[in-house]
Amino acid sequence: MNKVSMAKVAISAVAACAMVVPLAACGSSSAGGDADGKVTLKFAAFEGGYGAQMYKDVVAAYEKLNPDVKIELTTSKKIADEITPGMKAGNYPDIVELGQGTESGLTETMLKDKALEDVTDVLDMTVPGESKTVKDKLVDGIIGLYTNPYGDDQTYLMPMYYSPSGLVYNKTLLEQNGWEVPTTWDEFFKLGDEAKAKGISLFTYPTAGYFDAFFNALLADIGGDDFYTDVMTYKKDVWKSKDATEALTLVQKLVTEYLNPDTVGYANSQDFTKNQQSVLDGKSLFMPNGTWIVNEMKDAPRTDGFEWGFAPVPTTTEGGTRYINTTIEGVWIPKKAKHIEEAKKFMAFLYSDTAADIFNKTGAVQPIKGMTDKVDDTMKVFYDAYNQDGVKAVAGSFSTTASVEGKNIKDDLYTAVDSVASGKKSLADWQKALNDTSNALNEASSK
Repeated sequence: MNKVSMAKVAISAVAACAMVVPLAACGSSSAGGDADGKVTLKFAAFEGGYGAQMYKDVVAAYEKLNPDVKIELTTSKKIADEITPGMKAGNYPDIVELGQGTESGLTETMLKDKALEDVTDVLDMTVPGESKTVKDKLVDGIIGLYTNPYGDDQTYLMPMYYSPSGLVYNKTLLEQNGWEVPTTWDEFFKLGDEAKAKGISLFTYPTAGYFDAFFNALLADIGGDDFYTDVMTYKKDVWKSKDATEALTLVQKLVTEYLNPDTVGYANSQDFTKNQQSVLDGKSLFMPNGTWIVNEMKDAPRTDGFEWGFAPVPTTTEGGTRYINTTIEGVWIPKKAKHIEEAKKFMAFLYSDTAADIFNKTGAVQPIKGMTDKVDDTMKVFYDAYNQDGVKAVAGSFSTTASVEGKNIKDDLYTAVDSVASGKKSLADWQKALNDTSNALNEASSK
């Protein structure tokens, strides 16, 4: 494995834990076959930057190993929209690859409704076709960081891929201009002024949703572990704090003074690649993104000598800790799935060497021991960022234990950046909306 193990990443990570709540009894299902004698599993997977072909290849490999199982695969960039109507009608997929933090919020909704199957026993299952258990293969520390959302020892989300997300840039462009990667915000804005003089914008973003990774790192840097946890668990008036004001003020300055002027117009699900393209074209220096960008933009034109670069979010203090957000995607089984036991066997297969190698070819790195040794040189640029002095990982997301109709903390924090950048929302209005929503969720979580 890469010389920094996931154990170090997990130890360094700051995870916001949800409050402990009573769990409903696990559902059960028949493991019997369908009419043709085969078990037909329905597998729904989010088609992100890694593409859909890897899932097709993994399904084919499993069906070859298990001829009595047929897998109906559905992949889509809007997989939640595709499967939600069926679930409302009682037609559930058997297994779903869809992490938290997506626009649909489906995974969070399933967690709130206690609608996911307990998959703790999958950890002790022998990987089909191999001799090791799933738990033996996973990197140390990965279970519990994201997988146990109720703050206990029960696992409901299995970690499919983990990846660093931070600031992506063109190494060659910086080198050609004699620029260093900034480590502090003062250096970052100074570089922005120098770039502006050459007609280059300091910053762009694909869509405002990409600020999740950006804010996670920034909040952890400014306020430390306790402040980060307070934000993620809706401590009363946390957004009125000095630390919160500092974070919002920095981002407001970034998107009103240093943003590529075309960004907001393209920051949507149809045109976001145009913002990413501006980095490849040398029109913008940095954008928040992760490892998936390499595969997502592999066929896009680029400037001569383009080379991917990756850096943590700058720190506010000289010599301070710089954070890298660690994104973990999850796979889960609905409690009302028809073939739960067979779905668990397939889930275990997803951690086989066969499956891991298929995923790795597209840049989807699983938290399996030794996988980062197999990534190509481009991917190493991202994962090696954990090795830098003064760099730590931050992981976690807003608590899913509370919900209030009409209140969405992610919209008020991330999506609102578009309005802040365009001048439609002031810093004071941004901060007030955030604090109001956070306090409402605080009150709901205490009931």
